[in-house]
Formats: sequence, structure tokens, C-alpha cells
Amino acid sequence: MSTPPLASGPEGPGALRPLLDTVLDALREGAAARGGPLPAGGPEAVARHVRDAVGEVLPREGRDDALRVLVHALAAGSADPADPLCAAHLHCPPLAVAAAADLAAAVLNPSLDSWDQAPAASALEALVTAALAAEVYSGADEPPGRADALVTTGGTESNQLALLLAREARGGVRLVCGANAHHSLHRAAWLLGLPEPVVVPAPAGTMDPAALDEALTELPGPRGSLLVAATAGTTDAGLLDPLADIADLCAAHGARLHIDAAYGGSLLLSDRHRARLDGLHRADTVTLDLHKLGWQPVAAGLLAVRKASDLAVLRYSADYLNADDDTEAGLPDLLGRSLRTTRRPDILKIAVTLATLGRAGLGALVDQVCAHAAGLADLIAADPGFELYDRPVISTVLFRPTGASDADVAAVRRTLLHEGRAVLGRAALDGRLWLKVTLLNPHTRPGDLATLLKLVEGHTPR
Repeated sequence: MSTPPLASGPEGPGALRPLLDTVLDALREGAAARGGPLPAGGPEAVARHVRDAVGEVLPREGRDDALRVLVHALAAGSADPADPLCAAHLHCPPLAVAAAADLAAAVLNPSLDSWDQAPAASALEALVTAALAAEVYSGADEPPGRADALVTTGGTESNQLALLLAREARGGVRLVCGANAHHSLHRAAWLLGLPEPVVVPAPAGTMDPAALDEALTELPGPRGSLLVAATAGTTDAGLLDPLADIADLCAAHGARLHIDAAYGGSLLLSDRHRARLDGLHRADTVTLDLHKLGWQPVAAGLLAVRKASDLAVLRYSADYLNADDDTEAGLPDLLGRSLRTTRRPDILKIAVTLATLGRAGLGALVDQVCAHAAGLADLIAADPGFELYDRPVISTVLFRPTGASDADVAAVRRTLLHEGRAVLGRAALDGRLWLKVTLLNPHTRPGDLATLLKLVEGHTPR
């Protein structure tokens, strides 16, 4: 039996080229077999097709067609975020240039837990995170160079890190968040052994500043023992908390401020929409997710921090990774850049995308998807057969068929999923269930949106 080729090294590109042809062909053929935004037949049909493609998971002897067959099965059985009728979640279609960069990262396989495993990747990460942190805090009064950012796996890890940094900076902390806050904040408080979060009402889907002021006034404990978590882009409706008002209250009460901008943070890239994030730069920490409104393959999360000194609590010494004498000799210490040890170079695809598209190119994509959402809202508002929840703030639109019950709304969504016709989300707001469309595909056309509404109309019980 011959030794299989490696992806890197002098022979790597030659070994990869025919395999890439196989993958690309299987992706194309699998998508054609799927024939829509997701496979028809529901979970049982998909599981059966996958079992048939895999056969024996760990056979005695390998098979030459495994790459083609399994990639085909994955493509045929996937929900394709590039299909304009796949619009349920913050699940973006990745840019081709970002996916290509991610291949290079996989081939070279740097691990960002020590410099000798990732010389160039660690230098690239330092450059890009510093630049993105400066972007977040561009309106702050802090001296230049004090902000920083860490690469994470996404909003959940970023939010957990934000709570950890707050706990260590304040010697213990109590989380105060809106009823609209992401569930990961509650889970982070539980994981870190913090008290049960104080939940502030969000009657219109955003945190109520008056209720926050009351909570901060009445909560016991020393000044500075509270962490307020605001949201810039809620998961259900894409709403933005009044960030500047919340920042004012935090300053008045001596509370630390974290802003979960996993969805809405990319509005910073748009000259048209950037002003909606007024107050973002006043946060102590900010969560960003470029695998949402940034068109990156998963994962591409970041946590920006206003004061790089807050990151000192993450420092840890492991002699085989960051021995003191190596650090003193000039080798960068990477272990304090994450709670993870082995880390892939997710920064490469981000850096390539930023350099390739620039601010203007990325800002144009943000503007396009926001415009698509406004266009869909116009179609819904003009059709008496539908009820619009509200005008979109970012790129999420909530609606429901006029006169339909909540059970009908849930049923039409599941029917479209089962038939492989469309992928719509759901959101429970104001005591009712709404269909959710999250538009992250800049290639979506007005005709696609009209088709989506016709599908919903045609599958709604009357």
C-alpha cells in the first residue's frame, strides 16, 4: 500500500490539483441533484441518503471514490446559503476569494498557539486584529494603539470572553442584559459561575433605557460591579439597542459595557449605515462575527477590547509553547491570545477579503443586502395577503400571512423545508409567530423575493 500524498510541501500542489477538480465536480453535480435551496424529504430522507453514500464508516480497505461520493452527498444534502430562497438564519454565502484563502490555511495548517508553528500567520493576525480594533474604536478618546482584538470561533466564544474579562477586571461582576439578548450571554454567565443575569425589559425588541437606569440604580453591590450587555443586531429581528443612551447610563453608574455586535457590527464598513452604530466605540468589549454580515466561511469571530491591558488575565505559561527565555529572546507569546490552544489561521481569509474588496467593496455588499431587505418589506407592505412586522433595520424581515394562526405560520415553514422549496426562519415577537427572512446574499434579485412570497402564499392553509 502506497503512502498517501500530503497537502503541503513541494509535492502538495501537484497532489491537490486533481483532487480539487474532483471536489469542484462533485459540488456542481451535488447541487444539481439537490435542485433547490435544500434537499427535499426532510431529516429522514437526508439521513438515508448520507448513510447510503457513506456505507461502512471505517472499512477494512479504503475506497478510491470516497472524496467524490461524500462531497456529492454533502452538496446534495446541504442548505445552500447562496440560493436566494435559503434565507432563514445568519448563515452567509461565503465569498469565493475567502473560501480559496481558507484552502491555503488548511493546506499549510499553521497552529496559532506558538510562533514556531505559525510565523507568518501570527504576524498577520497581529496586524489585522489591531486594524479591526482601531476600526471599532475609531471614535474613542483612548490614545492610539491601546485597542486590540482576539480571533474567536464566533459570537458565543466572544461573549463568553467578554464576561470573563469583565469578571477579572472588576473582581467579580453581575450581568445586566436586555430580554432581547443572545442566549450565549446567559450560558456564559452560567459557565463562569456568575450570578443569574438581571434581565431588563425590551418592549419593542430593544433594551429600554429607562428600565436599565432603574435596574442600575437599584441593584446592590459596589460601584463598578455591573456589566451591561447591549445588542447591535438582534437574532430575531436585526434590531439595534440605543447604544449611545446605554453608554451614557453605564458611564453615569460606573458599569462596564459590552456590545454584542455579532450581526450588526459590519455596518461599520458602510458609509451609509455606519452612523447606526453610534456609541459602539464607547464599549469596553465588542463582539463581531464576519461569518455573518462579512461573507466569510465559518469560523470568523472577533472580540475587540478598548484596553489591550484587559487581555493580560489570559496570559499563561506552558514551557513547550512560550518558555520565558524564548519570550525574552523575542519570540511572540501567542498563548494569551485565546482560551484555546490549537487554533487555525482564520485570520487569513479575513485579511484576504479585506485587501481584495477594501472598505468600498465590503460596504457596497452591506448596502446591497440592506436594500434587498427594504425591497422585500415594500413588497410585503403592498400585498394585503401579508402582514409586515416592521421596517427592517439591517437585513432581517419579519412577516406573516394575513389572518393565519401561529400554527399555520409554523406549518408553512415546515412544509417548505420538507419539500426543499425554501428555508425560512421563525421568530416569536409580541406574542405572535412570524416568518423570518435574513437576507445576506448580495446576488439576490427582486424576482427571487417575489418568488419567495408566492411560495409562502401558495402553501398557507386558508
